[in-house]
Amino acid sequence: MRIDVFTIFPELVEGFAGQSLLGRARRRELLDVRVHDLRSETTDPHRSVDGSPFGGGAGMVLMPEPLFAAVEAADPPRPLYLLGPGGRRLDQALARELAVGPGFSLLCGRYEGVDARVTDHLCDGELSIGDYVLGGGEVAALVVLEAVGRLVPGVMGNDASADDESFADGLLEYPQYTRPAEFRGWSVPEVLRSGDHGRVARWRRAQALARTVARRPDLIEARGGLTPEEQALLDELGDG
Repeated sequence: MRIDVFTIFPELVEGFAGQSLLGRARRRELLDVRVHDLRSETTDPHRSVDGSPFGGGAGMVLMPEPLFAAVEAADPPRPLYLLGPGGRRLDQALARELAVGPGFSLLCGRYEGVDARVTDHLCDGELSIGDYVLGGGEVAALVVLEAVGRLVPGVMGNDASADDESFADGLLEYPQYTRPAEFRGWSVPEVLRSGDHGRVARWRRAQALARTVARRPDLIEARGGLTPEEQALLDELGDG
């Protein structure tokens, strides 16, 4: 999969994409992450990418000329998403949707935003990571790279790992434990040490249901509520 990122801080994105899971995936050629400097196609001595807004107002706006030029020079995979508040909210379903495609591109805004002609005539849409304000799109781009990149087949090594994670089935993940079995008087649940994989699977499912009901009831509502089988399992095992 190829993912292109356009930014005025290429070192920030490149540094993140070269580490840990994403870095290993790039070295194994499972992910082709290309980071482009929006200043690369500027023509003035100061390499300017921003200007004052027409009509007045605070802050600066990214100009269309360098953005169009940088994107056209790179000829990136489409769709090209502007990272901004007006787009579809990134969730696990969207991350999975993006992960099965051949690739996409991200444009990081800055300052007060981008010239509307960039949104209207260069980008294919917008992508949001939440209803809050950031200084620019770089942090959002890192979130998208991490959320999508890890779902690309082969990146995590064991592709089944993603099936048990939070949001995979509209639920939060069950609690995890590791060594030691006893720590400061707190013990790992007996069922996890039983070796009975069937019991473990049922317990984990019940705990995922219980956690989601307690902490994110909105997720349960979005699933249309609990099925009778889930309610029975929750009643049986949800407390232990």
